[in-house]
Amino acid sequence: MADATSVNTANNRDIAQGNELDDFVEEITVDVNSLDTLEVKKRLLELLPRMTGSSTEFREVETLVNTLEDRHKPVLTLDFLNLAMAGEWQLLFSTSLSSRPRQNFRITEMFQRVESVSMNSQKGTVANEVSWELAENELSFDASGLFTVVWSPLPEDLESLIGLINSAMPKELFDPSDHAVDTTYLDGDLRITRMTGPRFEGVRDIFIRRGSMKID
Repeated sequence: MADATSVNTANNRDIAQGNELDDFVEEITVDVNSLDTLEVKKRLLELLPRMTGSSTEFREVETLVNTLEDRHKPVLTLDFLNLAMAGEWQLLFSTSLSSRPRQNFRITEMFQRVESVSMNSQKGTVANEVSWELAENELSFDASGLFTVVWSPLPEDLESLIGLINSAMPKELFDPSDHAVDTTYLDGDLRITRMTGPRFEGVRDIFIRRGSMKID
């Protein structure tokens, strides 16, 4: 009987917590619908750099991104799209990254360089670069480098370092096989993409134009 009571209590608690979360998400949605697009964008850019990884924050990001995508009017001409997308874009957020930050390793910057062959061409190049720092003594970050395997000084445990870099990088940016990228929102300094394909279906990445805002 005691076991049944404790199970019922736990179930009731789970239901109550679920209802509270649903109410919170509904409140965010109602609040967002009352904001203009610039305010929604501002709210998203203020939230992303200070996220702690809670489910509430991820739900709010999803709501804000969905709102921007719903309101977005895509560019209709290829030359204007190439012009708007060209340049260097810093990655702020990816739904494919869920691991907690480590005390001895950090990604200091991850950016994407987009170039087209010509203004009216459907061909071009996308280059991704990651800068990282490693604290081998766990006291100070004494090694740094790029994912292009250029680093100084040389870390002692290369195998562990490669594992840390691999777990901290969004796989869809560095493995172009079997997926395509849809740009679902684009303006002068914000770009949101969604992956399609069997491996990364539904993954979203959020970029800002490199240098357009300071990230602490």
